[in-house]
This record gives sequence, C-alpha cells and structure tokens, in this order.
Amino acid sequence: MKKIVLASNNKHKIEEIKEIIGDLQIEILPKSEVGQENFDVEETENTLEGNALLKAKGLKELIGPEYIVISDDTGLFVDYLEGEPGVHTSRFAGKDHDDGANNALMLEKLDNVPYEERTCEFRTTVAIVEDGKEPEFVTGILKGHIASSLRGDGGFGYDPLFIPEGFDKTFAELGTHEKNQISHRRRAFEKFAEHIKD
Repeated sequence: MKKIVLASNNKHKIEEIKEIIGDLQIEILPKSEVGQENFDVEETENTLEGNALLKAKGLKELIGPEYIVISDDTGLFVDYLEGEPGVHTSRFAGKDHDDGANNALMLEKLDNVPYEERTCEFRTTVAIVEDGKEPEFVTGILKGHIASSLRGDGGFGYDPLFIPEGFDKTFAELGTHEKNQISHRRRAFEKFAEHIKD
C-alpha cells in the first residue's frame, strides 16, 4: 500500500482527498502522523507550483523514503486585475487569511466593473515528491466570475464572491457539498488520483 503524507493537518482536506481517491490502495496521512505537526515553510515563490513544491520538498527531507509527499497551493486569478491576487490570494489585503479584508479589497478593486469583465479562475496545484523521481505537478482549474457583493453564509475565503461557471450562485450560496463536487481542489485531486494509479 502506498503511503502518502499531505503537508497539512487540515482534516477536511484529508477527508476530501480520501473521498476522491476512493478504493485505491493508498493511505493518506496528515503531517502530524509522521511527527511533523509543526512543520511549516514560508511561501516565498511567485507561482503556485513553486510554493507547493517548497512545502512538499521541505517535508520530504524530514521523513522516511517510504512516503510520497504531496502539498497543494491555491490561487484566485482575476482577469481584470491582470491575474491578481494569484499566489497572494490568502494575503491579498496584507494580513494572512483575513477573509473579510480580502473580500472588501476585491470588491473595491472591481467597483463599477461590469459582470462580463469580472471573469476569473481558481487554480489548485498539487506537488508530488517521491524518492527517485523528479517532482511532478497536477492542476485543477475552475473558471467563474466575481459577484458585485457578498452573497451567502457558507464557506470561507472568497466563497461569498466566487460564482462558478454555469451557476448563478456563489460558492457560499451553493454550500459545502455542492462546492466540493465541482471545486478546483477536487479537479486537482482527481488528476492526482489518476496519476497515482500509474
């Protein structure tokens, strides 16, 4: 059985990955299960791939060769803002993970911009680091629009603003279950599941 360590302790993310990979003979472990609960690296790269690889390689160096290490990084790329916030998605307004400030800044920057010009995409990139192999990457993309006001009570991050393509509701209005069925993260980890079968 392949043992895969996710460079995260996010239980929700681990459960989501387990659901996506289904019956494959793979064990997914949080970093705490390999004695690295406090492992963290500063995301200093200017691409999702670079930041995901920093985390995966850093953790891989600390644990045994029997493990495959994966790490993901996600960004929201808004066309009108020439790809901003991109790799700075969680710290768009300056402070890390201040959802309210990030959403307020997004609305301010897109004030009076018509809906058809509020196009964007969420991207999740997964870095895969395995002994004896070059690092590999898979990416999931979900296109959409930025709403003109906060809508819905669910979710986190930009969920009250992001309207996925083909829908008229934001992620926050859709709710967690429906969001997880179509999300960029799901698309990335579905590709990872296909990759790991080989």
